Amino acid sequence: MHILIVEDDSRVSDFLDRGLRAEGYKVRVARDGPSGLKAAGEMAMMLAELDQAGVILLDLMLPVMNGMEVCQTLRAAGNMTPVLMLTALGTVEDRVSGLRMGADDYLVKPFAFEELLARIEALLRRPRNQRAAPERQLRVQDLELDRSTMRVLRDGREIVMTARELALLELFMSSPGRILSRERILSNVWGVDEDPLTNVVDVYVRRLRAKIDDSDQPSLISTVRGLGYRMETSTRAPG
Repeated sequence: MHILIVEDDSRVSDFLDRGLRAEGYKVRVARDGPSGLKAAGEMAMMLAELDQAGVILLDLMLPVMNGMEVCQTLRAAGNMTPVLMLTALGTVEDRVSGLRMGADDYLVKPFAFEELLARIEALLRRPRNQRAAPERQLRVQDLELDRSTMRVLRDGREIVMTARELALLELFMSSPGRILSRERILSNVWGVDEDPLTNVVDVYVRRLRAKIDDSDQPSLISTVRGLGYRMETSTRAPG
């Protein structure tokens, strides 16, 4: 399986190149946006001819043409090779913008190599002919999130949200039925490992519930005491 690394920092790209080759991947490296765009096009044609899988690791801060421009250009050209965005910018606005440009996943530097491998494996497990559309449209019960437009609907009714609320909702809807700890939520949505405001996660979960919940039904997001929160995949009985 093939990996294209588009990264201008030679220390990072060399580390990823060595590590991924050791894991058995075939790796190619590009150092700037235009070179990455060209290499991505060539890789897409090769993957189609050989019926093989691949992933693009795309740095956000690239010279000449940044990662978001590269990703947007790839998607506009119909290149749907999975893109894992790598960046030191961990704000929710950066994450939401990357997803809107067509990225499939987002990993904030510095990251553990084991987590990178897990993210790559998750992208490679998707059926190749279904990579583009299904993950753009997330659905849990009658709640829908279109990741390309970040538009939220509940039973057909549109819900307006802030960027931070959208990032939190996207995290829950990407892992329905799974318990998400406060630490994981902080890392993914706020880009930090500790809560500087002591209860910021709880505050935003309450705000999210107020917007997405139906007053006649149990909350879509349940509290798992001592562990965190979970988005329910089916209607629970009250109480």
